[in-house]
Amino acid sequence: METATRAGGVSQPVSWRVEGMDCASCVAKVEKAVGGLPGVSNVSVNLMAERMGLTLAPGGATAEEVERRVEALGYKARRLASPGLAEPARGAPDRAGHDHDHAGHDHSGHDHAGHSHGADEGHGAFGHSHADHDDPADAAKPWYATGKARLVWVLGALVLGAYALSLILPERLTYPLFLAATAVALVPFGRRAFELARAGSPFSIETLMVTAAVGAAVIGAAEEAAIVVLLFAVGELLENVAAGRARAGIRALATLMPRTALRLRPDGTTEELPSERLTVGDLVLIRPGDRVPCDGTIEEGQSALDESPVTGESVPVSRGPGEAVVAGSINADGTLRVRVTRAAADNTIARIIRMVEEATASRAPTQRFIEKFSTWWTPGAMIVSLLVILVPPFLLGWDWWTSVYRGLAVLLIACPCALVISVPAAMASGLSAGARRGLLIKGGAALEEIGAAKVVAFDKTGTLTEGRPRVTDVLPAPGVEAWDVLAYAAAVEQGSAHPLAKAVMAEAAARGIATPPASDQGAVPGKAVTATVAGKRVSVGSPRHAGEMGADLGTLGERITAAESEGKTAVAVIVDGRAVGVLAIRDEPRADAAEGIAALSALGVRSVMLTGDNARTGAAIARGLGLDVKAELLPDDKLREIAALRQGGAVAMVGDGINDAPALAAASVGVAMGGGTDVALETADAAVLKDRVTGVAELVGLSRATMTNVKTNVVIAVGLKGVFLVTTLIGITGLWPAILADTGATVLVTINALRLLTWKPTT
Repeated sequence: METATRAGGVSQPVSWRVEGMDCASCVAKVEKAVGGLPGVSNVSVNLMAERMGLTLAPGGATAEEVERRVEALGYKARRLASPGLAEPARGAPDRAGHDHDHAGHDHSGHDHAGHSHGADEGHGAFGHSHADHDDPADAAKPWYATGKARLVWVLGALVLGAYALSLILPERLTYPLFLAATAVALVPFGRRAFELARAGSPFSIETLMVTAAVGAAVIGAAEEAAIVVLLFAVGELLENVAAGRARAGIRALATLMPRTALRLRPDGTTEELPSERLTVGDLVLIRPGDRVPCDGTIEEGQSALDESPVTGESVPVSRGPGEAVVAGSINADGTLRVRVTRAAADNTIARIIRMVEEATASRAPTQRFIEKFSTWWTPGAMIVSLLVILVPPFLLGWDWWTSVYRGLAVLLIACPCALVISVPAAMASGLSAGARRGLLIKGGAALEEIGAAKVVAFDKTGTLTEGRPRVTDVLPAPGVEAWDVLAYAAAVEQGSAHPLAKAVMAEAAARGIATPPASDQGAVPGKAVTATVAGKRVSVGSPRHAGEMGADLGTLGERITAAESEGKTAVAVIVDGRAVGVLAIRDEPRADAAEGIAALSALGVRSVMLTGDNARTGAAIARGLGLDVKAELLPDDKLREIAALRQGGAVAMVGDGINDAPALAAASVGVAMGGGTDVALETADAAVLKDRVTGVAELVGLSRATMTNVKTNVVIAVGLKGVFLVTTLIGITGLWPAILADTGATVLVTINALRLLTWKPTT
């Protein structure tokens, strides 16, 4: 797709890498400034991915004009080759050409990070300052060598030099030095404030700070004006460092991919090549100790694989021929020959990185509220500042110098930058921390909702159980051979991917039974599958469905009851309306299922199992795991149960992401667990890659830790401003403490948010 031109008069999407953005306010500034250009639409800016995408209409602004507008704000814009795609993170595989659609389900009523790219989401209209934004080359520099750091060193030298000279020289000689320090900072800040005002953001922090600094210099407080601009620049530098660390949390995922791979030639020799050059169908040699360079299937060899870097699962898992391996895992002992099933741009690691980057672009309800609140904060505070300047001289007898000075200090307190960044900083850290432990969450809305869940509803097969059922008993009717029962069942089930069908086919193969051909295969949803075998109409389904068909189970009824009481699933085989036998199938609970349910209970979350299985089987499994059960549910019944549960609060639905799609969509938040990585990454609002039930409790814990961090950040941001507002009005503090109320609070909330990067499950 062309991005540099708009040939033929057709609107074209264009994308850039935008460097220098530190917080959500930066995103708001860029979106508002660029969105105001003629012919520009669908502006989407992703802070963590440092990516901007938009659509240019014929006859409107050009790509070059967009770049000039972005760079006028102090950022660096570099056009990408394809729209909507991030440049590969440093050390990551190239992901060009794979802008995946994650709209696997239309989860009505909740925000789906990863499904939304932010083009329709408003931001607060308050800029966060960015003096001397780094050149692209600055990304590889240590923090003290960046453009922002250079400004701090210059200002620091001027201010400290002026103070040192003030100790030995009269004020009239040192005062110009403070003015010079102020002027040095006001040149870039003032230019940016002007550009922001032109772009529709007149109440940016740049505008407030420049106004306050100029006002202070005019009334003879140049020393404090110099300190204000110095502290402001220091705050920006610290924000830049913090933002870099947050991005590093995501980019660290890219280091899981080895840079090279050993591709096997047809003659058996190997060639070393960059792992991103592997293509589907290549055969790769993976030696003991090597990191797996691709998603693939083992063709030869047996080994234990450490998948903890990808899934968070600490115990190595044994893998052999025919089994899948994921990129980034570590081969512990044996030599493997693996057939590549996904190109580097689409392997598990690349998709995780892409999903986390997209997730950080979406906003949670709390963040939306804060941004809406902030739109009223600054104008209101500016009115208060004006009243502080104009009213006290008449009512309280202040002199005009005092009222102007205190009014300027209030002006510095007016910017809500710390408040605006308090939520997205915590959300980004929480999302990154989860991704490192195999807990993938598609955005802030889902992250917030999971912790609020009152009930977690689980599917049974493949979620609470291993998903690998096996036939334990073949119970033929009187006068019928067991192999006939299996043959009929296998004929009907052949070609199905359902776990129960696979169990039937496996048992028939194990007994050496040839599968007869079948025709007219069909299904009664949630009840049975049917087909014509040797001219006879055969149905394989639940005993309940057999009864509805009028089939007499006779003596098989007692044996069905006994099997179901042992937690087995009974499948009746009906031939031309006559019950010829029953298959007893059992799917063992996951080893950690009871532990996972107990962990949720400890968090105050109730668990319930929703299953289409019969009541006795469901009750037997539920008793062993310690949770409630609703059994014999058809897909529509599951939807009604979810709706009923939601009457009491938020509900999380956990399923394998295939047969549970309607229930996942109906829940407040859907969590995919079990099945392949395709399902885990693409289906629901969140995914547990480690394939363990305890991961659900970890998701709840991560969500709650993140929301606690958010609340702490809001208290810090609002509390500091409130304290300094009061102390400023009563004359205890002045200009430079006022700027600390903004930059200091911003740094504090960012540092607090970064603590989430070290989060570890306590369950």
